[in-house]
Parts: sequence; structure tokens; C-alpha cells
Amino acid sequence: QVHMVESGGGSVQVGGSLRLSCAASGDTYRFACMGWFRQTPGKEREGVAALDRFGGGPNYADSVKGRFYMSRDAATNTLYLQMDNLQPEDTAMYYCAADTWQCSIDIQTPGFRPDWRFWGQGTQVTVSA
Repeated sequence: QVHMVESGGGSVQVGGSLRLSCAASGDTYRFACMGWFRQTPGKEREGVAALDRFGGGPNYADSVKGRFYMSRDAATNTLYLQMDNLQPEDTAMYYCAADTWQCSIDIQTPGFRPDWRFWGQGTQVTVSA
């Protein structure tokens, strides 16, 4: 019923910028937590940025704070992730995700689990040094 589709990934040089978009459809009014995650081979999926519909967040991973900016356009059911000053360590598959209940946006908290219910297919971001 719920579909989330990311776009905007690509290959950039160090210091470049990308703007990821996530188009959500379905019962998006049920979303409580929304955010962006990333994963590289051999590593656990990690939270990048997250917010909720009650005014919480955006929260950011320490590694991207000051460089990445998440926003939400409720009118168009779209999530965005503006990524500036990209670094090689930002290379990953980026996913948008959402959940409807009993979810946490405290992505910096030890023990946070990226176990939200709804996920996009991912969009690749590659940053070349």
C-alpha cells in the first residue's frame, strides 16, 4: 500500500553536492517517523537523518551534521536530503524509510535499530576523491 521511491543519487567529486528526493505514496498520513539511511557493503545500515510528524528532529548522524539537511514537504509527500561537501566516506546506498508506530528517530542513540516498516529501493551515491 505504501511506496517510497528515492532518486537523485549519482557520482560526484569530493566537495560536491547532491539532493536526494523520496516520493512517498499511499497512506502517508500514517507516517510517524521518516528518515534517510545508508549502507555500504560489509557495514551495518546506519541512520543519516530522521524526523517525525510531531515536530521532532531533524536529527543527524554526527558524521553528516552540518553538511546534510533533511526536509519534508507534506503537501507533496516528499522527503529530501540535501548533501553538501560530500566526502568519500559518504559513498553508500541511500534509502528513505518511514514507520507508523513505536519508532524512534534518535539515530545517534546507541542501540538504535534501522527497523522501520517502509523502505525505498535505494539510490547510490558515490563520492570520488
